[in-house]
Amino acid sequence: MKVFVSADIEGVAGIADWNETDYKRPEYAYYKSEMTKEVTAVCEGATISGANEIVIRDAHGNARNIDHMELPKDVKLIRSFNDHPFCMMFGIDDTFDAAIMIGYHSFAGSDGSPLAHTMNLGTAYIKINGELASEFMINAYTAAYVKVPVVCVIGDEALCNHVKEFNPNIKTVSLNKGVGKSVICLHPKACHERIKEGVKESLKSDINKCKIELPDYFEVEISYKDHTKAYRSSFYPGMKQLSPTNLMFSSDDYFEVLRMLSFTL
Repeated sequence: MKVFVSADIEGVAGIADWNETDYKRPEYAYYKSEMTKEVTAVCEGATISGANEIVIRDAHGNARNIDHMELPKDVKLIRSFNDHPFCMMFGIDDTFDAAIMIGYHSFAGSDGSPLAHTMNLGTAYIKINGELASEFMINAYTAAYVKVPVVCVIGDEALCNHVKEFNPNIKTVSLNKGVGKSVICLHPKACHERIKEGVKESLKSDINKCKIELPDYFEVEISYKDHTKAYRSSFYPGMKQLSPTNLMFSSDDYFEVLRMLSFTL
């Protein structure tokens, strides 16, 4: 079994402040270590369930967060962003049997986490076909584009509820509950156990039930916080300006949506 893992940091156990996500800040060191430990728990659960090839995509910030030395020695790690439109899912293709998302978080326009956002901090929200989009949604559609089911998502409680609306068969593991600027979290070691068991359970289930169908057509609305960024992005081919801050892009090819996002966010 070949498993792809996309790892972010804003949904790891206990994280509550932007300084904790920034490699330039002293608080970051602990959460870099926690991110690595949670990814290790994913690998352990996947291996128990029969995974013989695991590829980790470091998908936060500069994508150079995870300590490879602390992972199982047979795990492959993809570090740094290379501007491919798959972005947080770069490396996935149709040879994988399943995808897992760890450290994921609530989306821009929601209140499920003090770190809620979608892709970057410059957008007030992104909507796909009228629904507020999370990074889970964007990346789950990427997995669906190459016909790989997302079997398990680990992050904050509100995100897990959002995932269940897409497909109740996807296993979710909630680590944090966001309340305003605060988070309520279990002890990290308890979280590691829950992650390991959740991944193990997800890969032993009928993973075909976790598949998400791609819509036939995509209308993507981006609301920028800065009108000057909206102005610049309005020149992307096919982009329609709705207001000084809001743009709309439409396509029946999801790769074109990803290409657009890679140039305009």
